[in-house]
Amino acid sequence: MALNLLYANDTKGKYPDSWYAATATPLAPFPALQGDVTADVCIVGGGYTGLSAALHLAEAGRSVVLLEAHRVGFGASGRNGGQLGSGQRQEQDTLESMFGMGEAQKLWQLGEDSKDLVKDLVAKHKIDCHLKPGVAWTGSSDSEVRHLHEYAEHLHKHYGYDQLEVLDQDACHAICPSPDYKGGVLDMGAGHLHPLNLAIGLAEAAAAAGASLHDESEVLDIEEGAKVKVKTECGTVTADHLILACNGYLGGLNKQVAARVMPINNFVAATEPLGDEIAKVLARDVAIADSRFVINYFRLSHDQRLLFGGGESYGYRFPADLKAKVRKPMLEIFPHLDDVKIDYAWGGTLAITMKRLPYVARVAPNILSASGYSGHGVGTATHAGQLMALAIAGETDGFDTMSRIPVPAFPGGAALRSPLLVLAMTWYALRDRLGL
Repeated sequence: MALNLLYANDTKGKYPDSWYAATATPLAPFPALQGDVTADVCIVGGGYTGLSAALHLAEAGRSVVLLEAHRVGFGASGRNGGQLGSGQRQEQDTLESMFGMGEAQKLWQLGEDSKDLVKDLVAKHKIDCHLKPGVAWTGSSDSEVRHLHEYAEHLHKHYGYDQLEVLDQDACHAICPSPDYKGGVLDMGAGHLHPLNLAIGLAEAAAAAGASLHDESEVLDIEEGAKVKVKTECGTVTADHLILACNGYLGGLNKQVAARVMPINNFVAATEPLGDEIAKVLARDVAIADSRFVINYFRLSHDQRLLFGGGESYGYRFPADLKAKVRKPMLEIFPHLDDVKIDYAWGGTLAITMKRLPYVARVAPNILSASGYSGHGVGTATHAGQLMALAIAGETDGFDTMSRIPVPAFPGGAALRSPLLVLAMTWYALRDRLGL
């Protein structure tokens, strides 16, 4: 499974042909692991989670070896929509129903901490990732807009959050003139950025702090014990602690995590530069995420393209025509872009859980794991890396709060979870089309 996911749609050691890769800060590959080494902590996975953990551990004086099968930032961390959202993937009233107000407030604060962490890291390490404020949530029906407005009031009343601006239809169209949207809320405490440059910046910072990073070092086997032995094709790492930061690319490295965290595929396209037409798409430089179950999300690039994400698939292979895959939902939102050229289109594998909340767990006394961010990973994954670094140092409060989230296994195991998800997502897609 790991081999299929890692190489089904990509070339070993190469970033996908995305606009992000084409505009990323140049970064020479880190050398592959060679020989047998020891470390305080071994980290598997070079996305936001692993890079953040490596940075914070190295800054705390720990010896760290990070292993990435391709290149740092290769997976969802370098391919996503670049939205740094507030809170958790589930709304706060849902979390209140699930866990009670006290725990929901802790989760809200952790969400706020995750945004602050990303902003602080970008500033501290001078990461050139075009971080800008503003994410608008839009509704395509009166009931969706009403829910968003009520939710904004709920956050203000119960959490003191004052960064939300309520948008009626006219105010929404003044930001995003799509005929599909009837209103929404604008969150100026959230933000958007170049995701691959964020990953590259975290990698550079971790290396500068003393972490040993290795590209093209796929983990083939893990031997658990008082010391963990992690094997690659050309070397081994023996460590006191192990962090699994693989998200959708975990494969069979840990059955407990794999049962609860499912990989799915999502797709993004970058149009040609829009020039004078840009105001017909976004009149303000904020990101948009709509209220569909299969969310459309988009923003402007710094070279005036529309970066539009939409559509999902399940299984190992991406669709053959990625441009057509994304163009379909893009034209539902912007019919007037039917003749606009798409210069780049790419897919990526992220990971979801049954409850759309991350799975953060101590899967063995000296093995920690965090994954399953369900489309909310820019801040949450970066923060999870820090929380695991702190937990290794004995500061477990934040890690313990996240690990108390119950994450059930998918029914039917690996054989049935994809077909069941396809059925569920087909139903939700039909609801979106019917406006239910």
